[in-house]
Amino acid sequence: MQTDIDPRSLIGRKAFDSRGDKIGTVDEVYLDDATGEPEWAALRTGIFSRDAFVPLEPSRLDETGLRVPFARDLIRGAPDFGVGRHLSPQQELQLYRHYGLDTPLPDEAPAPPDRDFGRVAGAGD
Repeated sequence: MQTDIDPRSLIGRKAFDSRGDKIGTVDEVYLDDATGEPEWAALRTGIFSRDAFVPLEPSRLDETGLRVPFARDLIRGAPDFGVGRHLSPQQELQLYRHYGLDTPLPDEAPAPPDRDFGRVAGAGD
């Protein structure tokens, strides 16, 4: 997808599947933590007010809306992580696998083995 698009301009846009059928409306856009580029869109599908995550690459934006090159059933079957919170690396990996996409290579070297991810020091430390 074009990377120079303001992610806020995607909110509220219609989304269409690989056949051109409307599948929902862009509800939220998720940015890549490392690059700040738009990476995922949560589509409000209208089915039980569920949001389905779709990759913005290889999707494209045109004058009618977001064109997602996947079948409706695949999109509706995407893992549901809820919206409004950060996607974890594990959740992103599940989404990449669901859509049969290659996972992006990390831009950074692996963290040192003694690094404690997600842990907050507390009493008893």
